[in-house]
Amino acid sequence: MLFMLLPLLLGITLLYALFTLTLWVTWLRMPAFHPPAQASGHAFITCIIPVRNEAQNLPHLLHDLNQQTYGRFEVIVADDASTDTTLALTQAFAREASFSLRWLSLSDVRTASPKKRAIHQSIELAQGELIVTTDGDCRVGPRWLETIAAFYAATQARLISGPVTFTPEHSVFDYLQTVEGASLIGSGACTLALGVPTMCNGANLCYEKRVFQEVGGFAGVDHVASGDDELLMHKIAGKYPQGLRFLKSPEAIVQTGPHTSWRAFYNQRKRWASKWRAYQRYLPTVLAVFIFLSNASVVVSLISWLANWIDFKGFISVVLLKALPEFLFLRQVLVFLQKKAAVSRIPLTQWLYPFYVMFFGLAAQRKGFEWKDRKLK
Repeated sequence: MLFMLLPLLLGITLLYALFTLTLWVTWLRMPAFHPPAQASGHAFITCIIPVRNEAQNLPHLLHDLNQQTYGRFEVIVADDASTDTTLALTQAFAREASFSLRWLSLSDVRTASPKKRAIHQSIELAQGELIVTTDGDCRVGPRWLETIAAFYAATQARLISGPVTFTPEHSVFDYLQTVEGASLIGSGACTLALGVPTMCNGANLCYEKRVFQEVGGFAGVDHVASGDDELLMHKIAGKYPQGLRFLKSPEAIVQTGPHTSWRAFYNQRKRWASKWRAYQRYLPTVLAVFIFLSNASVVVSLISWLANWIDFKGFISVVLLKALPEFLFLRQVLVFLQKKAAVSRIPLTQWLYPFYVMFFGLAAQRKGFEWKDRKLK
């Protein structure tokens, strides 16, 4: 059976290369959106920030929101039983904020998905017709909400997925997270443009409040710790398949802090990987398995070369067939995200990523991880 190994590996990798080239072409054809000089959006926005123990980060985000050029918005900080001064800082900032800032103090009760609970209860209080979510450790530009409102006015999208990247990098670990993040954001944007929504990021997500209510909110997926973004997107896509858009705009980029510890990184990625079991749509599940197999082909080809099952030429063919289209795609996305310095780190990420995907793909099969000092299933 070994004589079939190399053709199989090359076949899987060729399909992946064609898939990646399709994403690259789709990204290039996707027009960038720039809000007009004078705001064209009039929708009232409720920005929801679910937080737990974000006293060090939240004031920076609130300051950014105080600088917004768009005036029709309110902010709800949903504090999930923080044990630091997050709530007190929010209350103090509310006295000087130029916008309506409210807080929701959540009790410390056991729930499968604390973040979904925080968002759901905040939406019940929201006055905005548009819900925008972000995280307490994020930073946003002054035209962030203005750009979202203008894009909504232009498209009437039911759900808008926005770009997310990381704050300035200081280590190789930071750069690796930036490159990986660009891959996820770019892939999610392109599959959305192709009519097959797969990924989005709750750190920069917008949807109509009434649509959230129409699809039953998080009902049916509230047993999954993660997925307040993707699983909700899939529900909305089921009802409004043509109503989802990606906001490709530099003014809409949200920055979040990279993980500085392996433990935090591990728990977040395991939490992300665990939600694939809850996918209710067929294609995202197929794509997740395909990506796993495509990355596994590189690892298998390396082992096969070391074991003399395939020759060096076959091994390099698999690697280059996967790496070259990836580089073209990732470079374009990183440039858009204003991360040109990370382009030189793409090759290192490409060597590490197949092992990373296999590790977390298998680790996700085991339940249980930590999130915000809590053990979740």
